[in-house]
Amino acid sequence: MTAKGVKPEDEEPQDSYPYMWSPDSDIPISEFASKHKPSMIQDDGTKPWIWVQSGRTPTRKDENVAEAVEEATSLLEEVKTKVQKIQDDPDIPLRSNKKKGTKSKKETRELEQAQASEKLKEISTRQGYVSGKMLVFCPNERVDITWKNVAESLLEGPLSKTTAYLAKVATCPINDTHNSQHIICIYVPDVYDQAAVTEVLRVLVRQHGITPNGVKSNLYTSIGLDSKHPSGIQSTVWKNTALIPDAELKALKGEYFDEIPTDAKVAPSSKAKEVAPTAAEGVSDDVKPASKVKAKSGPKLKRKAAADDPFASDSESDEPKKKARK
Repeated sequence: MTAKGVKPEDEEPQDSYPYMWSPDSDIPISEFASKHKPSMIQDDGTKPWIWVQSGRTPTRKDENVAEAVEEATSLLEEVKTKVQKIQDDPDIPLRSNKKKGTKSKKETRELEQAQASEKLKEISTRQGYVSGKMLVFCPNERVDITWKNVAESLLEGPLSKTTAYLAKVATCPINDTHNSQHIICIYVPDVYDQAAVTEVLRVLVRQHGITPNGVKSNLYTSIGLDSKHPSGIQSTVWKNTALIPDAELKALKGEYFDEIPTDAKVAPSSKAKEVAPTAAEGVSDDVKPASKVKAKSGPKLKRKAAADDPFASDSESDEPKKKARK
């Protein structure tokens, strides 16, 4: 049952959902990840995500979700209106003038948006709805090995020593199976616990060669705040460089690659293939679970004849298909 105010894509599925692994599952995580590959499963509207539960209880649980969503939604609408008024106001110049002390439209908008981010944080922490996720975008040809490593790490590897407790990966959209990007979400109990979130980022970069695209609050997802929202509010709580300096991130990534044997760099091993593409800071966080982003062709699904193809017609979302999801 979906909690009031919680987007379905952030709520764990029922135990009967076949694409969810938990410590109570009948098969080991390695077998589950090999059997259910995100590059080979099409979302027909019933299987948008593959989930892995760690079995660990989050260090804190969300509270007052509906109240936080209602308050944040109201703020979002208010900021959207203010931003539009700034855009339409002829008295606010396109360029700032230091002599006159006037700010440009861009500076005025950004000030309003920055204040809104702080207000959203205040609402989130005051109400207790602070959970969120690391966002990792991965091309179709690398998603299976990247996801497998994340899932196994969450259970018994380096990620198991952090506050991360849950992960999911998007399956393929029905109309595009191999020229696609997938999103992997690694959940943390408190996105505003900077030290804990930084440790998850450090583990992903240093131990797995994965550079996330940012950290997003589940409250942001619940109120529909993505990178294309007309309010223009930043749609992630943290960018990587706000947690770890860019030079240190590059050094951590370099240390990861230095541990890959020389011959594997020529003929990539499974560890080398694990590396997800470095995330550009400006990459949208609202890409569809497996969106139509050009990528090298990956393994093609074996299809039955059209008459029995369960994926033959129809159409993802920040949710399955219709919208992008986070």
